[in-house]
Amino acid sequence: MCQTSRQITVTVSRAHSDEPDLLSLEVYPEMTVETLQSSIEAETSIPPTAQHLYHDGNLITDKAQTLEALHVTNGDMIAMHIREPRNPGAGSGARASQQAGGAAAAAGTRQRQPGEPDPEVIRLQILGDPRLREEAIRQQPQLASVIDDPQLFAQFFNNNYDRERRERQDRQRQIAQLNADPFDIEAQARIEEIIRQERVMENLQNAMEHNPEVFGRVHMLYVDVEVNGYKVKALVDSGAQATIMSPGCAEACGIMRLVDKRFAGVARGVGTATIIGRVHSAQIKIGSLFLPCSFTVMEGKSVDLLLGLDMLKRYQASIDLAKDRLIIQDVEIPFLGEADIPKDSEEALAEEPTFPGPSGTTIGQRSGVVSGPEGQEGSSAEAAQVPPAAPAPASAPARPQPQTQTQQQPLSAATPAPAAARSPQPPAAGGASFPEEDVQQLMALGFPREAVLQSLEATGGNVQYAASLLFQV
Repeated sequence: MCQTSRQITVTVSRAHSDEPDLLSLEVYPEMTVETLQSSIEAETSIPPTAQHLYHDGNLITDKAQTLEALHVTNGDMIAMHIREPRNPGAGSGARASQQAGGAAAAAGTRQRQPGEPDPEVIRLQILGDPRLREEAIRQQPQLASVIDDPQLFAQFFNNNYDRERRERQDRQRQIAQLNADPFDIEAQARIEEIIRQERVMENLQNAMEHNPEVFGRVHMLYVDVEVNGYKVKALVDSGAQATIMSPGCAEACGIMRLVDKRFAGVARGVGTATIIGRVHSAQIKIGSLFLPCSFTVMEGKSVDLLLGLDMLKRYQASIDLAKDRLIIQDVEIPFLGEADIPKDSEEALAEEPTFPGPSGTTIGQRSGVVSGPEGQEGSSAEAAQVPPAAPAPASAPARPQPQTQTQQQPLSAATPAPAAARSPQPPAAGGASFPEEDVQQLMALGFPREAVLQSLEATGGNVQYAASLLFQV
């Protein structure tokens, strides 16, 4: 039975050519992929071993399949990427045609080393798998703007690959230099620090890849209450020992006149705050319940009302995160949504200090929130040059807590706590000046002065964090 012939177009993408070549072929439905590759070889002198064929974005791996089984119809387009043979003596004809077709582009493109992955093969695999593409863009947002351009993707891929290779070589060279004298205690301590930082960054990368939810922003738990008829958004904080109210809220509720100043003092926790006094009893409405409650009036709080452990235990309250409810005496009070909570906490998160993370991201030092690369001037350059580093010391004052820390304060799983408290010197605007002793200490590790000054400025003058940053470069 005679089969109707079909016309297809094969786009031939070469590693060192800006524009793909177009090849028109007459094929038949019963033709196998192996036969198609032989036809392409007859037209282009490219051996089948160097041909990677893609149809509808999917790599064709079964050479025995027919074009009809692959649903190749008349007028379809098949993409072919040429894989360079790794044997220097093989495929000389293919390389000659590649060099002739892409000599101008090859002048500014580096040659891949044996064993180095092919950027175009990786790009086509990502394009052919929507889930893989979504995952790759989530891990590296910059891919979204280059994935559809072979040249830009190859440049992006090669830059990342070269940077990682240089970092590995630098670390190996540093360790080799330090191992020159195995009895040098300081050298062994530096090697230990290098290895520790590598494990820290490996842990961070694994967390971002396998548990990205730990870097999401966690919103605090607020409920609507009424104190003496005045509506307030109250923060539910099981980590606070007492129920706390700000002086402004006490004035608005009309209970400031009931403050017993004999209970004045200073609360010490994560910082200090002045306690004005205590309101021994006032009515609070939570849901449909009217409950008596005592309040500690305290300055320096960023929330109007904080329901502490004393009030929660007194009424045997239950925080049900599965239902997103606060349950008191079988009455369920819904927690406020993200749009309804006070904006003070959002502004505090926006102003928190950050440190650079992988792929140009930034990570909040206190909350652990990961943000994508900002579109500000110089952000792309910083993302390409500044590798992930240890977190810089916090510059914003900590919020005071009465005797116990707040359990719901979001913590970063990748933020190590400093071993000892140290007041970093803030970098001066325009040109930071740091103690010469600190500069010389870092230069003694083998780093140039300019890199030392940049790392000190990036870490607020903290020598330990600056050293960690330098070892990652």
